[in-house]
Amino acid sequence: MNPGAAALRAGLHRGRIEFRQHMSDSQDIWGAVFPPAVSLVVMYILRDSTVPGTDASLGSHSVPGILAMNVVLTGLMGLAIALTTDREDSTLLRAKAVPNGVLGYLTGKVVSRAAVTVASLFVVLIPASFLFGGLELGRVMSWVTLTWVLALGLIATLPIGAILGALFNGAQSLSVTTLVLMGLVAISGVFHPVDGFPGWLQLLAQVFPLYWLALGLRSALLPGELAAAEIGGSWRHAETVGVLGLWAVLGFLVAPVVLSRMARRESGSSVAARRAKAARRPM
Repeated sequence: MNPGAAALRAGLHRGRIEFRQHMSDSQDIWGAVFPPAVSLVVMYILRDSTVPGTDASLGSHSVPGILAMNVVLTGLMGLAIALTTDREDSTLLRAKAVPNGVLGYLTGKVVSRAAVTVASLFVVLIPASFLFGGLELGRVMSWVTLTWVLALGLIATLPIGAILGALFNGAQSLSVTTLVLMGLVAISGVFHPVDGFPGWLQLLAQVFPLYWLALGLRSALLPGELAAAEIGGSWRHAETVGVLGLWAVLGFLVAPVVLSRMARRESGSSVAARRAKAARRPM
C-alpha cells in the first residue's frame, strides 16, 4: 500500500478511536454541550420576540446560528486547542518520529473533531425541535441542504483551526483568538439578522465563513419566506458555496505549508521549553 494512503487509513482509524474517547469523557461532553445549551436557554427566554419585519420567533430564527457557532467553537477551536495541547505534551513529536506519522495524526484529529461537531449539533436540534416552532425539520430538502452546508462549512473552517493550532504555542495563547471569534459571532447574524447593521459591518461579516455557514443553515431549517429578512432578500446559495468554497481552498493551500513548518520545528528541546514556560505560569 502507498505510504501516504496507509497514513490516511491509520488516521481514519485513529479518528474513530478518538471520537469514541470524546463521547465517553464527561469533561469533553460538557465542553461540547455547555455553550449551545446556554444559547438555547437564552433564545427560549426570547421566544416571544420576533425577527424585525416578520412574525417569526427570534428564538427559532437563532437556532441555525447556534449550530453555526457550535461548528466554530467545537470544530475550529477544538482542533486548534487539540493541536496546541498535543504539542505541549510531545504527542506530535512522537507522531513525527513515525514515517508519515504527522499525516496520520492530523487526519485523525480532523476526523474526530468533525465527528464530535456533527454529534454536538443534535444536542441543539433535538431539544430545539420541541422548544421552538417554525423549524422545517420534516422536509427531505431541509436535511439535504443541512448536510451540504455543514460539510462545506467544516471543510472551510477546520483548516483554519489547524493553522491556528500550528501558529500558537499553547492553549492559553489561543484566548485572544476566542475573543476574536466571539466578536465575529456578534456581527455574523448568529442571533440577529445583519441587515440592520451599518453597511460596512455587513460587508465585514460577509468576508468570514461564519456568516455564510449560519445563512446556509437558516436556509435549511427555516421557512422560505424568512429569506426576506436576509441581505438581498434570498438565501443566496450560490454565494454561500462560493465563499465557503474559497475559504476551503485557501485553507487547504495554507494549512499544509504552516503545519509542515510547525512539524519541522518540533523537537525535544522545543517541547521542554514549552513545558518550562507552562510551569512558570501562575496557577
